[in-house]
Amino acid sequence: FHFPMPEAPTPQPIWENAPVMNAAQLGGIETSVLDNGPGRNLRIAWVNTGGGLRYKVVIDRGLDIADAEFMGQSLTWHSSTGITAPAAACDTGFEWLRGFYGGLLVSCGPLNVGNPFTEDGRSYGLHGTHSNTPAQVESIANPDLAKKSYEMSITGIVRTARVFGPYLELRRTISSQLGEPVIRIRDAFRNLGNKPAPLAWLLHINVGYPLLEPRNSYFCFRGETAPLAGSEAWYESAANYRQAPPPMELHRGAGEFCAYIHAEPNRDGTVTCGVVNIARKLALKLCYRHEDFPRLVNWQHWGPGGSYAAALEPTNAGVEGRPIDAQRGWLNYLEPGEERTFSCELAATGRQQDIEELLELNRTSRGAVPATALAQIYSENFA
Repeated sequence: FHFPMPEAPTPQPIWENAPVMNAAQLGGIETSVLDNGPGRNLRIAWVNTGGGLRYKVVIDRGLDIADAEFMGQSLTWHSSTGITAPAAACDTGFEWLRGFYGGLLVSCGPLNVGNPFTEDGRSYGLHGTHSNTPAQVESIANPDLAKKSYEMSITGIVRTARVFGPYLELRRTISSQLGEPVIRIRDAFRNLGNKPAPLAWLLHINVGYPLLEPRNSYFCFRGETAPLAGSEAWYESAANYRQAPPPMELHRGAGEFCAYIHAEPNRDGTVTCGVVNIARKLALKLCYRHEDFPRLVNWQHWGPGGSYAAALEPTNAGVEGRPIDAQRGWLNYLEPGEERTFSCELAATGRQQDIEELLELNRTSRGAVPATALAQIYSENFA
């Protein structure tokens, strides 16, 4: 019996002859409760893929994902707040930031994303209410070697509801295959109310050190950028905005850069993007349907003192607030009884081929790593 290398997807049949009595020895899902700090009593689920990727689902924060590590190296960013208990007070103004723990995945919506605003006398806070809404666990499934079932998954219900509406139900499933360093996210929304309801959905996928490292890390995507107000000089200058820079004095406090990416889909209608650390030979790859998320947002915050983070954010809306979306024709609605599904896949990898394919996305876009530089990167890091 040969244990598979975790950097590559593992063929399922290899587990058939594994000399183990309990599949938990190889991977699976284990639930628990935090017992200390601002997140005390929060329900969580640790997922060990058995392929080098391990991540923590925060059940009481919308079934999002906090910690994520690959081969012992963190992929994501942790903010100063740490994981906090859900709080409705964070649903107003910019108070969402008090509970923004970072993490690999923070979902935003479902009624609004982006800047706060007031509409018809009601206030809507930054990035919506999802992150501060506990999920109701519907099912947890672990691998069963005897049945040749190698998938692990957790499914939960998150309801956004108030008397007289709106009433949206999200059924989220997060799954992984035993031996593969991959996370699959499936979000199925249904309007259970009796009036049309807005549907804005954004996946705030955050990266941090050591995946995100000054001078060694690159954003990888194919497509042009449209900078938000205040970020034009960064994205339109000769500087390589795809490369992680050293910490900036400009980003002390709330300094940031942000832009929309007009991501070009692949032939099958999917979009591929990611982050690569060429020195550590470490990468995070995203794949999603362009139809689900027609826009991709790139957020960069290069603050000194450890406030060093960035994100790739697939979305069906904008980040400047719903009134701006209305002006641009970007609003989405669900009719009563209507359903809509969003899917996204995250893969951690250290394989040379995967890293080269991600870097290749940058060849034809402005601000990319030049072809000569790519050749040098390959020779220096993958010889």
